[in-house]
Amino acid sequence: MPPPSEAPPPAPNGGYGWVCTLCVALINANTWGLNSSYGVFLAHYLSNDTFPGATYLEYAFVGGLSISCAMLVSPLATLSIRYYGSHVTLSIGIVLETASLMAASFADERQIWQLFLSQGVCFGFGMGLLFVASVGIPPQWFTTKRSLANGISSSGSGFGGLVYSLAAGAMIRSIGLAWCFRVLAIVCFTVNTICTILIRDRNKIIGSRHLLDLKLFKRPEFLLFNGYGFFSMLGYIVLIFSLANYANRIGLTASQASVISAILNLGQGLGRPPIGYFSDTIGRITMAGLTTSLCALFAFVIWIFAKSYEVLILYALVGGTVAGTFWATAAPVAVEVVGLRDLPAALNLEWLVIVLPCTFSQPIALQIASSTGGYLGTQLFVAVVYMAAALCVLFLRKWKINQLKEIARRENDHPNGIGMAESDLRANVDIARPAERRSQWKDFWKWRKI
Repeated sequence: MPPPSEAPPPAPNGGYGWVCTLCVALINANTWGLNSSYGVFLAHYLSNDTFPGATYLEYAFVGGLSISCAMLVSPLATLSIRYYGSHVTLSIGIVLETASLMAASFADERQIWQLFLSQGVCFGFGMGLLFVASVGIPPQWFTTKRSLANGISSSGSGFGGLVYSLAAGAMIRSIGLAWCFRVLAIVCFTVNTICTILIRDRNKIIGSRHLLDLKLFKRPEFLLFNGYGFFSMLGYIVLIFSLANYANRIGLTASQASVISAILNLGQGLGRPPIGYFSDTIGRITMAGLTTSLCALFAFVIWIFAKSYEVLILYALVGGTVAGTFWATAAPVAVEVVGLRDLPAALNLEWLVIVLPCTFSQPIALQIASSTGGYLGTQLFVAVVYMAAALCVLFLRKWKINQLKEIARRENDHPNGIGMAESDLRANVDIARPAERRSQWKDFWKWRKI
């Protein structure tokens, strides 16, 4: 039997962790929230022919590039955190994000590639460094309130999207596109810098392993977690970038379409903290499965039949509360799957996995809409991929129940304990016992906190 590993000290479960949670929420507001307002810029580009000759598909790729580049930079962000620390990584991200917005303000209207490089690639790299360096910090400070803290921190992207969607539209109309970019650059630089100064990680205390551990892909439960993220992003990216365009398709005005986009972000901001709170109450994997199933259900029963402004507002608000479930549950669910020490490695692999859906989901949706002459195919696509994500969580819950049974059995066999921290014990126990495989579906349907 291998020697027991030393357990990390328990998390404070509060205290300065709430300051860190607020800082991460503000960073999300000034990265993902700002990126969510791209629909406002897209509407301006299209209505004013800002870049003559550019197609809708090219503009769609600008928004997709920012997200996919944010995910692609995760290995570099991981190495930077490992060798230089979180604060240096956050600082580099601030510089890149600020530079991208300033560069976009000087983009030549005859050169669409300059927008690709500035608002797409450079902004995405900066956003990715800020995100990867901060997303794993709130879970390090909490135990029983971990999901609540993660929900609060991720809600920043929703509230940020609401504020920036309204502010960007107003600034474009009043001071022009170029100065809108410059004001955004100044605001983001200021807020992100203050948050970077205040934030504190516990990487050294808990012994976080900031590596790209490819061996995780050999674990079926981690592949299910990857599937959850992959299919969730296929639906989520389509929603945040297409809902305003759908509003135009059904005859709503540009102003009404921008309100729809803002309401969707409001829904995300309001919905993520409760998702985190109830995740700690009924179980993180269970909550992820329930809310992801609701994403599919709302697309089927509300969005498909939303042909008026009022019904579309209802869908944006209600659907928005659960649309970003993955972002609110990714870190807590990953802890349940791989343990706290391997959380950074698992998340960075997950960010790479979702590069493809983040890049191509919106072009796929546009192609479906253009080839069918309507949005029904796109709506069904969103509903089906959310169903696939929910199924991945369903099987992940099945695995977790079986694992907990094995942990209980081993604890009975070793009443003095087996010397591992609970989070790492639960992530590394071999559960492949044929006798338990035959009974795990029966146990699955029993209600329990998972």
